Amino acid sequence: MVRIAIVEKEKCQPEKCGNLCLKKCPVNRMEIECIVKRDNKAFVIEPACIGCGICVKVCPFDAIHIINMPEELNQQAIHRYYENGFALYSLPTPVFGKVVGIIGKNGIGKSTAIKILAGVLKPNFGKITQKANYTRIKHDETDIVEYKKQQDSKEKQHDITKTSSSTDYYSDLIKYFKGTEAQKFFEKVKAGEIKISYKPQAVDLIAKSVHGRVGELLKKVDETGDKSKFTEICEKLDLLHVMENEVSTLSGGELQRVAIAATVLKKANLYLFDEPTSFLDIKQRIRVSKFIRELATPETAVIVIEHDLVILDYMTDFVHIMYGQEACYGVVSQIKSAREGINTYLLGYMREENIRFREKEIKFTVRAVEKFKEEFELTSWHDLTKQFNVFKLKANAGKISRNSIIGVLGENGIGKTTFVKILAGVDVPDSGEVTQKVTVSYKPQYIDITPNTNAFVQEILFEALEKYPNQIINPLNIKPLLDKKLGELSGGELQRVAIAHALSKKADLYLLDEPSAYLDVEQRLIIAKVIREVMEERNTAAIVVDHDLVFLDYLSKRLFVCEGKPAISGEIYGPYLMEEGMNKFLKMLEITLRRDQESFRPRINKSGSVLDREQKEAGKYYYG
Repeated sequence: MVRIAIVEKEKCQPEKCGNLCLKKCPVNRMEIECIVKRDNKAFVIEPACIGCGICVKVCPFDAIHIINMPEELNQQAIHRYYENGFALYSLPTPVFGKVVGIIGKNGIGKSTAIKILAGVLKPNFGKITQKANYTRIKHDETDIVEYKKQQDSKEKQHDITKTSSSTDYYSDLIKYFKGTEAQKFFEKVKAGEIKISYKPQAVDLIAKSVHGRVGELLKKVDETGDKSKFTEICEKLDLLHVMENEVSTLSGGELQRVAIAATVLKKANLYLFDEPTSFLDIKQRIRVSKFIRELATPETAVIVIEHDLVILDYMTDFVHIMYGQEACYGVVSQIKSAREGINTYLLGYMREENIRFREKEIKFTVRAVEKFKEEFELTSWHDLTKQFNVFKLKANAGKISRNSIIGVLGENGIGKTTFVKILAGVDVPDSGEVTQKVTVSYKPQYIDITPNTNAFVQEILFEALEKYPNQIINPLNIKPLLDKKLGELSGGELQRVAIAHALSKKADLYLLDEPSAYLDVEQRLIIAKVIREVMEERNTAAIVVDHDLVFLDYLSKRLFVCEGKPAISGEIYGPYLMEEGMNKFLKMLEITLRRDQESFRPRINKSGSVLDREQKEAGKYYYG
């Protein structure tokens, strides 16, 4: 049996616990070294560990994990960050002519896996003899990679340096994967037959490390040598109108599309995309998905990490499930068809491998079509307008009832956040009024922690800890974050804390702007369930702005639909019943949705398919 020990160094606090793990370890008490102190932190000597789990139980900070790996996984780790650190097993397999997706929780090595494929991270095959090295295939200002992300994340203890040679790098991988399809792939990479282009996850760092105009930047990285091809790529990614803009002035969605363009403009036959739809609205997600699908040809392979289930299903042909334990280890499953892989992930059990990686199945249910019924009114408004220089917003008359959850769908830059801020009292309308004043709890789209960077999470969430441990704190897995400062949190951790903070307040109306951002599939559905239960128990209402159709379909009872021209005008309609609102919105996108026959999750019909045509002809874009 393979057993690994993980010590989360940032959680380990010997000065507060008095070295309990060292004192209680039965092997230590037999005067055999098993748990020792190294760099003033607990360190487990893995060969000496008997797997009793006592150290795990006595650690008050949940810093130690002793994991008996599945028997099927009798293999060496491909990479460990440090002794007693995170371990990754195996890698995803590119398939030429196809798009391969990777699905899994945050913190189990998805980004690490494609960094190794990209040649950005040199694997150590579990042998911690020296600091892991980052290799840079290109080393100039136009090579868009994660400059600061590598220093600021959990890899920060490692140096960013060039390795000895790419030949040695791939020789080790060839030996590791001997006798598999991956061996053939790395042999071709080593021989120069396969060139790789990689889009990292943290596109927001581009604006901090790259300067100049968008057009100049993209022309520098362009290796196609074809002006018409350059223009075609920029047009498909809706970048032509920002070519003269400074990179530093771009929005998150624009930066994402610039990063995708820069990746594709390089001559490559393997493209790696780490979360290519984050910061994008649903219309842009569909557009980018079609673009990425078109990249896969008999000579070209594509691998994508994605958390939006509808988009992952729409974009990919095959899927690797990554399972494991957050911050401890990650395993790449065998490749499966996209439908089978996503349904298996929701089920939480892989039959072929006989591995259960989640206790409970994630279930989607078919809800009966809701009919209009008179409900107790919470607040209402009459023809609100707001002008910002060029942009003008109009919100048609509407009302919100108690015990309702209303999703908001629309493009970026069309006024969704402004509408929410008016209801929240943050912005004042130029005309019209909100008739009933209600107490509001508001989670903004961009979470500003500047005034509280050094505040501890437990200080911010003291009310939730006292009143809602089972309703909010435990489901959102906040406890491991309590001793962290806000400035130390990742994007996903900060998002969960902000949601918990908003829901812990007593209010009539909860306004949540893009609560699914930075969260993985499981976290998104847990958040949806928590919001729904809080609204039902308190008989209050929530308005949720988001771009994830699965998330809003799972959560919402009503919908606001936003139309207009981004950055010029926007108009808010609704709230509609779900069927009417989704039909209206999906018709604007020219896509139809069906439910998967096995899992009942929403799926986008292939454009022009029999089902797509039938639903459009019947006017039933939403679950025809």
